[in-house]
Amino acid sequence: MKINDKCGIVGAYSKLEDVVSLIFYGLYTLQHRGQESCGIAVYNGEVNMSKGMGMVAEFFSRERLNSLHGRIGIGHVRYSTAGASRIENAQPFLITHSKVTLAIAHNGNIVNYLELRRELERVGQAFVSTTDSEVIAHMIVREYIRSGDIVSSIENVMNKLVGSYSLVLLVDDKLIAVRDPLGIRPLCMGRDENTVVFASESVVFDVLNIPFYGDVKPGEVVIVSDEGIERHRIKKSNRTANCMFEYIYFARPDSILNGIPVYSVREKIGKIHGEKDDVDADFVTPVPDSAIPFALGYSRARGLPYRETLIRNRYVGRTFILPKQKQRELAVKLKLNPMILQVKGKSLVLFDDSIVRGTTSTRIIKILREAGAREIHMRVGCPPIKSLCKLGIDMPTDKELIASSRNIEEIRKTIGADTLKYLEIEELLEAIGLGEDRLCLGCLTGEYPVKIPKYEQLPLSVFLRNS
Repeated sequence: MKINDKCGIVGAYSKLEDVVSLIFYGLYTLQHRGQESCGIAVYNGEVNMSKGMGMVAEFFSRERLNSLHGRIGIGHVRYSTAGASRIENAQPFLITHSKVTLAIAHNGNIVNYLELRRELERVGQAFVSTTDSEVIAHMIVREYIRSGDIVSSIENVMNKLVGSYSLVLLVDDKLIAVRDPLGIRPLCMGRDENTVVFASESVVFDVLNIPFYGDVKPGEVVIVSDEGIERHRIKKSNRTANCMFEYIYFARPDSILNGIPVYSVREKIGKIHGEKDDVDADFVTPVPDSAIPFALGYSRARGLPYRETLIRNRYVGRTFILPKQKQRELAVKLKLNPMILQVKGKSLVLFDDSIVRGTTSTRIIKILREAGAREIHMRVGCPPIKSLCKLGIDMPTDKELIASSRNIEEIRKTIGADTLKYLEIEELLEAIGLGEDRLCLGCLTGEYPVKIPKYEQLPLSVFLRNS
């Protein structure tokens, strides 16, 4: 099982032209961050929006794109947890009031969301979704109605939010980007003479051929309109908490996050593994595609040949849960098929980015053994994941995480590897080039950069029943 980020966001402004195509291709570039739903909202005197379930290229037909026009807009791709994959939770969200129209796209997780929602419901606010993003939107609108000043309204809301949030907003004819004070989720900015674009990853600017300008700073609000660009550093913290898993797995390897090239981090992780490893093997091979840079770094460090042994079927999407074991095994081989001539009789080092529940690693090792592998030495690009993420990443419960209740030797036996080595936390810090006061390591240590309310993990159905 892979773990999933909840979404990717794009915002675009142009002095001269329609931005719909920029947002569409930006979302297409970020499709790896969410495949459940997608949406685009644009301002052209009023906000027009189109959103729905499915992938960007599937939902946004030529007709849908042609129905949207505007020089300012935002877009969203979403991954949702089981049971929450429905149109009501697709973004952007649109709030219309006589004094302001606001559309929002959000990446992150507000851990005091239930408390904030309950406060709004006590004063009569109704909701159409079950997401924290809609709560943020209503809070900003209510503040703006009172003050008439968007910067102070956002600041007042930021003072109440606990958790992770990168936002792009349409507030009437303004495009606004907001990043939480700890910078947990990424948010980048690109610009040229006539265009400004915000996106979850810098690779969007490469695709759109717009120069990468830098990151939105933690705690910063950036406002773009025909009057120009305003930057307000609303909240400053004595630390940051960039998500370490962006560097390990989520972000595309060709992205630059917080000034750090993602590919270089992954390659260095493999190098660190290789420099301390002396296992006797014929070659190193990755679980495609995310583990490729790890395996290449390891190969260079050890002078061990790099081989591809698992071929991914790139036309297979998410498989549903199959009822019989034989069917489940066929589904795994449909996605990853071993090259028997490469594997048979060989001792190999197998790299993956992480081990979550251990089920995927177990199946892959079984496939390679059945293909004739003599020895399989598992190497992992991430330290053991011992606690679920509470700041915007979908993970199994703590009990389902294989490293939460087993030591490394027990995990090795469970997945069926001949040897197993993880990256150490200190080595992870070295590879990324940031200290513990600059990263969120909560899923590795159980210690989070924000205080997590006890009720945060209650199912929403329980909360709504008791409201």
